[in-house]
Amino acid sequence: MEVSPAAKSVVYRLNPLADPRWEEFLRGHPRATVFHSTPWIEALCRSYGYEPAVLTTSPPDAPLRNGLAVCRIDSRLTGRRLVSLPFSDHCEPLLDENADWRAVFSSLDQELRRRKLRYVEIRPVGDIDRSLTPSSSTHAYCLHQLDLTPPLDALFQRFHKSSIQRKIHRAGKEQLHYEEGRTDPLLEAFYNLLLITRRRHELPPQPRIWFRNLIDSFKDTLKIRVALKEKTPIAAILTLRFKDTLVYKYGGSAAQYHNLGGMHLLFWKTIQEGKRAGLHTFDFGRSDYDNEGLITFKDRWGATRSTLNYFRITNAPQSNQKFIPTGADWKGRIATRVLSRLQPRMTEVFADWIYKHIG
Repeated sequence: MEVSPAAKSVVYRLNPLADPRWEEFLRGHPRATVFHSTPWIEALCRSYGYEPAVLTTSPPDAPLRNGLAVCRIDSRLTGRRLVSLPFSDHCEPLLDENADWRAVFSSLDQELRRRKLRYVEIRPVGDIDRSLTPSSSTHAYCLHQLDLTPPLDALFQRFHKSSIQRKIHRAGKEQLHYEEGRTDPLLEAFYNLLLITRRRHELPPQPRIWFRNLIDSFKDTLKIRVALKEKTPIAAILTLRFKDTLVYKYGGSAAQYHNLGGMHLLFWKTIQEGKRAGLHTFDFGRSDYDNEGLITFKDRWGATRSTLNYFRITNAPQSNQKFIPTGADWKGRIATRVLSRLQPRMTEVFADWIYKHIG
């Protein structure tokens, strides 16, 4: 429990993995997403050893009416900080009243100074009134979401004719095989394609244990989807389901088979499944604004584009506040150079070590 002097309110901390009020609160909150969920937080903590907490103005003996989820990252490489939440495309602060905003962010500012943290990072979906938060730096990403409520035929007609519709038809002509599930062979196929793709882009792959923990935590709300040419896996994606939304989170493909439409088949199958289940949204995930190819690909599915404005609260003077995404600074560039020279097995070992420091 902390008293926020600026807001004259009490801010409490709860463990979202131990307090059943958190899941109950998420079920009823319209802005709650998969990145707030207990399975997501559980997988983060099991994989990387982070310490989770939810800050709220609701007393321990009362139902939750608000909350901001954070994980504490203690890293000698990238510094000590709070992130809401690590490896999450977005994680909206579930705070509805201005007084709650001021109380929670005043508490975060106190913790920043008391623990001498590098920063506190927040990843909202919507715009935030900055007068309610301490001074901060920002970084923008692109988010794509597809409305699944129109009829399936209408959705298909909105797809780009040559880039999407024809590739879906091509996948059919090539008689690509589709498999889905959470079995070890599917995980192996997915992870091998992920390794190939991350190496192609000179990026460290996520640790294999991360995906095993996601499977264990999400159970049947997680699916690995694989496209095969005959018996060869050529493309794979991992999706998560939460409430009325399907989320595309990870994917990989073999470049020599790109012309066969494997990824297009997987996204189309996912959209069809979402329609059958009566879901409302397919979340294509975030993209860096300098990745024009990925943004264009998502645009061509008819998804709506919006901007995610991450922000960091720091102790640095305003003139020195610059938001450099973790992994994009000089340390990240050195790690990328090292990665590009490693053999595949050593790449996995390196990923196991580096990822907990990124967040």
